[in-house]
Amino acid sequence: MQMTTLGRGGPEVSRAGLGLMGMSGIYGRADDDESKATIRAALDAGITLLDTGDFYGNGHNELLLRDALRGVDRSSVFIQVKFGGMRDPRGSFTGHDARPVAVKNFLAYSLTRLGTDYVDLYQPARLDPLVPIEETVGAIAEMIQAGYVRYLGLSEMGADTIRRAAAVHAVAGLQIEYSLMSRGIEAEILPAVRELGIGVTAYGIMSRGLLSTSSARAIGDDDPRSRFPRFQGENFQRNLALLAALEQIADGRGVTTAQLAIAWVISRGSDIIPLIGTKRRDRLAEALGALALELTPGELAAIEAAVPADQVAGDRYDRHGMASLDSEKP
Repeated sequence: MQMTTLGRGGPEVSRAGLGLMGMSGIYGRADDDESKATIRAALDAGITLLDTGDFYGNGHNELLLRDALRGVDRSSVFIQVKFGGMRDPRGSFTGHDARPVAVKNFLAYSLTRLGTDYVDLYQPARLDPLVPIEETVGAIAEMIQAGYVRYLGLSEMGADTIRRAAAVHAVAGLQIEYSLMSRGIEAEILPAVRELGIGVTAYGIMSRGLLSTSSARAIGDDDPRSRFPRFQGENFQRNLALLAALEQIADGRGVTTAQLAIAWVISRGSDIIPLIGTKRRDRLAEALGALALELTPGELAAIEAAVPADQVAGDRYDRHGMASLDSEKP
């Protein structure tokens, strides 16, 4: 496993991370034993960066990670935690809370569920429209000074918000969706984080399965992903046509479309760390194969021509979800 730094002069982490969200019911049922085995397989492969959130399964994800890491040297893993997502007992999202008092409260519960004395990186999942980012960052900075957090992160923030946050405290990483089908960060956000020396942990690198032949063609009406606009009606058919074009390139190279999609993200720069989001060891093994895949300039151009960003049909989230993204605001 190659290593890199998260941000300019930041902590050393693996070239790819493991995203744990799917292990806690977001995209359908998951088997806890298989999920824990997948985490351990990732560690065995050299992955050190593990991404979780306190609202993934309403705490389930953190408890799962705690169990998977029993007997593992705490200093050998880099745990980053998102907070602020508010959910009701049915699992529906009801908003975001990033008040300073909430920051410290959420962190206290995360430390207990994870069974650790500190979190490596702590980041608000979304911008709270009622709380200035300076106040949220200030509270995390206090927790860093107290030793409960090592590094500050942000998630789905726009360039202006990122600059305001960085003026209060150094930001190590920005977590944001970035894939062949979601390239919105390239216009303003990516230049801003590179100017500030902030690394990127990219999620949604396979566009929730749309860039994976084995996943996209198995999606039915009962699949939890069908609630996303890109998987609905005509949008889905148009996006499958883009996948078909990518399949031709993958077949010619003797790899899977998922591996091409991950290799493309890796090619964007050493400051961009793809998060492999999976709950199964076989899918993890497939994804890890992309780390050794070197793409020529000609292949990269062909991949981008097969999946033009302006031809992707549908938004990343529904109307309410898009409204919560500071990263998508003009």
